[in-house]
Amino acid sequence: MAIADFLSEAAARGFIFQCTDQEALADAMKAGPIKAYIGFDCTADSLHVGSLVQIMILRLLQKHGHRPVVLMGGGTTRIGDPSGKDESRQMLTDEAIAANMAGIRRCFGPFLRFGEGPSDAIMVNNADWLDKLSYIGLLRDVGTHFTVNRMLTFDSVKLRLGREQPLTFLEFNYMILQSYDFRELNRRNGVMLQIGGSDQWGNIVSGMELTRRSDGKHVFGLTTPLIATASGAKMGKTAQGAVWLTNDRVSAYDYWQFWRNTEDADVGRFLRLFTDIPLDEIARLEALEGAEINEAKKVLATAATALAHGQAKADEAAETARRAFEEGEAAETLPTVLLPSAELEAGIPAFRIFAMAGLAASNGEARRLIKGGGARVNDVAVTEEARPVSLADARDGAIKLSSGRKQHRLVRAG
Repeated sequence: MAIADFLSEAAARGFIFQCTDQEALADAMKAGPIKAYIGFDCTADSLHVGSLVQIMILRLLQKHGHRPVVLMGGGTTRIGDPSGKDESRQMLTDEAIAANMAGIRRCFGPFLRFGEGPSDAIMVNNADWLDKLSYIGLLRDVGTHFTVNRMLTFDSVKLRLGREQPLTFLEFNYMILQSYDFRELNRRNGVMLQIGGSDQWGNIVSGMELTRRSDGKHVFGLTTPLIATASGAKMGKTAQGAVWLTNDRVSAYDYWQFWRNTEDADVGRFLRLFTDIPLDEIARLEALEGAEINEAKKVLATAATALAHGQAKADEAAETARRAFEEGEAAETLPTVLLPSAELEAGIPAFRIFAMAGLAASNGEARRLIKGGGARVNDVAVTEEARPVSLADARDGAIKLSSGRKQHRLVRAG
């Protein structure tokens, strides 16, 4: 795979929103492999689908022979990125940040190859250099290259001030630290390119300018579009919560179902962004119409799940769905929820058990699901929201709950 083809395929797949001096970047890539980084702050113990565009562009970069650098924000997480936020992030303890970092590390293994080879990914932690900074030293070395006038024009600042929401001096410094990261990675690792979401444009350009002014180095920035569904929903969010990338947070089956539920208008775009399927095959799949588009959704679901959870788990999820939907079976491989035996023996109101099983985000949402005719127990519609569900409903030791045609749980006594 020619290393110079990265930008061309990235554009064809929809990864590029903005790029600084794209011709010069293309020339640099033709000259040999480059290193590019994306930063991930440690605000949770896993990443979710909302971060997947960033992971997939690093995967594409590696496919074309370049070296991805995953920057863990052990230092910057202490500050909190104000980009796209109306209020300050919760301040985390050092212990919580370390625990989150350990969890997030697991997300990259299925997507990237780590090692010592020229295109093997590496992972670094910005706490390694940010923790050693002295305040006066930072002001003298870096602060002279930033003007408050310019910083006030950044979207992350304007958004907060325009809505009369407080922006702490702590957060105001985030862009300086992100810029410092870029320069430090260029010095330590020869990183030439920073990639981020489109809301990171100002921070990326600031890092480029700092590197040019202080070191005389020409580096590059590239942003990806912020992804929403065709109906305008935020990517990676469902009624049941975030769609996490690790199996302990979201099962392979539920992950498969998330992609299977893709809106018709998003199928082609998501196939390009979130799978390795060749572009000509994607063109064929997205041209399908009517009921046939569902086959393209299954291809998307299986390919995306195979990347995150492995081919065996993806195939198992696809087969479980086929049995559950096409044959009406309560397949043993459906996600299982254990509920207290005493409660199941006494009987749990239908609206409550659907919420307890994770098929509704709240009791109120479960009531609406039942009123709308979308709730079923053992494939039979529930018509009364207080109808008790008990061990008497169990078949082979389990009760099958369904929300619509695509979300199922097996409930067992635990």
